[in-house]
Amino acid sequence: MKTRMKRSLFVMAIVLLGGMTAHAQEVIGKWNGKLNVQGTELPLVFEITEKDGKLAATMDSPAQGATGIPFDKVTLEGDKIGLELAQAGIVYEAVVKGTEMKGTFKQGGMEMPLDMTKGEAPLPGKPELVTPDTKLVELAAFDNENYKYAVADYFARPKASEFQFSPDGKYLSYREKDEHNKRHVYVKNLETEEVTKAIVEGEELVRGYGWVNNERLIFLKDKGGDENYHLFAVDLDGSELMELTPFDGVRAQIVNSLKDDKDHMIISMNKTNPQVFDPYKINVNTGEMEQLYENDDPANPVMGYNFDKEGNLRAFTKLRDGVFTDMYYETEPGNYELIKPLDWKDTFAVLGFDYSSENAHDAYMISNLESDKAEIIRYDLKAGKVLEKVFSNENYDAGGMSRSRKRDYEIDYFTYEGEKRVMVPVSDTYKKWHKRITDEFPGYQYSIADMTDEEDKLLILIQSDKRYGTYYSYDVAGDEFSLMYDLMPQLKEDDMAEMRPITFTSRDGKTIHGYITLPKEAVDGKAVPVIVNPHGGPQGIRDSWGFNPEAQLFASRGYATLQVNFRISGGYGREFLESGFNEIGRKAMDDVEDGLHYVADQGWVDKEKAAIYGGSHGGYAVLRGLTKTPDLYACGVDYVGVSNLFTFMETIPPYWKPYLKIIKEIWYDEDDPKEKEIMEEVSPVFHIDKIKKPLFVVQGANDPRVNIDESDQIVEGLRAKGVDVPYMVRYDEGHGFGKEENRIALYEAMMGFFAKHLKEKEFERPIQD
Repeated sequence: MKTRMKRSLFVMAIVLLGGMTAHAQEVIGKWNGKLNVQGTELPLVFEITEKDGKLAATMDSPAQGATGIPFDKVTLEGDKIGLELAQAGIVYEAVVKGTEMKGTFKQGGMEMPLDMTKGEAPLPGKPELVTPDTKLVELAAFDNENYKYAVADYFARPKASEFQFSPDGKYLSYREKDEHNKRHVYVKNLETEEVTKAIVEGEELVRGYGWVNNERLIFLKDKGGDENYHLFAVDLDGSELMELTPFDGVRAQIVNSLKDDKDHMIISMNKTNPQVFDPYKINVNTGEMEQLYENDDPANPVMGYNFDKEGNLRAFTKLRDGVFTDMYYETEPGNYELIKPLDWKDTFAVLGFDYSSENAHDAYMISNLESDKAEIIRYDLKAGKVLEKVFSNENYDAGGMSRSRKRDYEIDYFTYEGEKRVMVPVSDTYKKWHKRITDEFPGYQYSIADMTDEEDKLLILIQSDKRYGTYYSYDVAGDEFSLMYDLMPQLKEDDMAEMRPITFTSRDGKTIHGYITLPKEAVDGKAVPVIVNPHGGPQGIRDSWGFNPEAQLFASRGYATLQVNFRISGGYGREFLESGFNEIGRKAMDDVEDGLHYVADQGWVDKEKAAIYGGSHGGYAVLRGLTKTPDLYACGVDYVGVSNLFTFMETIPPYWKPYLKIIKEIWYDEDDPKEKEIMEEVSPVFHIDKIKKPLFVVQGANDPRVNIDESDQIVEGLRAKGVDVPYMVRYDEGHGFGKEENRIALYEAMMGFFAKHLKEKEFERPIQD
């Protein structure tokens, strides 16, 4: 037995033994507590019952979605009680005192305190609504045809991923998954081939990692998906591990990596006030930090900071009166002046300071102040004038730019996203690379995932709508490509479905873009069932062309996937974005419906067999679709979706509070009587009586953005009507499922749900308990 505790063992058995007098009647009931495992709290619930004079007990491990696990032995001697499953070799010795048990958990030579309290477990939401895993497995079993690929083929994490070079190119780091689905970070010496484990992923996921210098890595973790990220640093051999931001309930964000300062980086945290973020310069070796600016006006907070490559604060943008934004610039050392008063809908942001200019006040900006589509300009921040327009596209917003740090910050390329992502080479060096890569991999999209500081090694990721991703290294001097890793070798390109860009006209004459992913049957001329998949956000977000594991899974089961970039989506200009404000659940939903009619008119899909599925705003769109047009969809899957606009705005995270007026301008303002009426109209929870079709609801219990109450409300209301509502909750997840086992369980159940309602496979009874 390894000395490190494994959560999977905790669900197998628990033993309680202990010391005063306790009668059987006193121990009957529910007991709950939290076991601290390597800094992670694991909730446990025991339910002790009596039958025919004998005690019995079961255990729940909510964080794993495991319920009703029976103990094979229960003893009571005075005030000592025992529950045991000998196979696991786990013992917990406790003393019962009234409504408390105090004891020690033992396993494999280790001992940890575990106190239990009698009463209901303090779980988020209403656990009694949650569908047991056994029922969800039963639901998943209806996706039972002989498919070439299993759900896990699409949603199991790649064995290795997230490759990065060290800045000097001597090392290659990557994440590799072990037999327990933990994705540790390894470092490979490219000269000696020696590999070391640098970052160990425990119960909490490593949410991201990167190099800060040639000797040290950083990484982020939160707790159960709560998005309060903590920053850690570690040497490349796994030594000198340090938590740099050990503050409970505080969210750390990386602002500037300071490539020219190997010992420091700039972060921001809401440590002083949970609603606003202050910037800090932090030493990645010692954790010593210096606050660089005091964000001391929560009513008008700084929204974003602009530091230069030396770590000097050059500019910042403040929110004013909830809806205006003011840009301040350091015109003289230490003197920040208001240089540009803006509306929050204006785009005017620093992409980077122009270090190649003789004028220190020149910067590259992305702006829509003089055009509908965002463009990239060079701007004198002190003089307040446009020096030149350096890039724009007449149909789409400019996306960004890349510059070479090695070549005196020469511009390498610009990007924008139309039907596909477009890269526009600028520098002679990048033009040469671009031609070489596109000649080598015709028909594919590529991105340079990483490069060394000397630009002698490039890490290239090749992708398409049918290829998830393959890494190649490119030796610049030798002009040679080397295959590094195929992220999903189990999925063969010839078996994958095509994603086609589509364009149609909405009922009120607006041009709308999107994508349809078609299974082979549809390509051959058969109208197939379709899953309508509205995106999240909704503002400024858009769907994109490329490999989509969801759409490919759906296609493998014979379903088309429709993705509509409805009004309020990003990338199509300011007018298109703002045309969706105060239209969420109304004209934005009209666009989705019009897209469904369009693809049905093309003969690709069977409109009578249309499901709607989405996450976050997409989950809201599912609920709104089932209430707005109750006969249009055959069923729906709501994934962390909003059901009640009033409670949604009451439960937003504290760091969203300063932006509540903006949220109300995008959605609706209940203080305006007319808009309050609209909120009632478009909040699905008030129209449960209109839902006539089956619904599957999925929620992460720790979601800071869409509170679990949003899902509980809709499930409870529909259950009261007797509607078929399977409800999956994971108590170790937040806004979307990050853990592999949870993701696979979700999509297996989803495929069973669709098989039932789109392929007319029926259960003997609804899944509701």
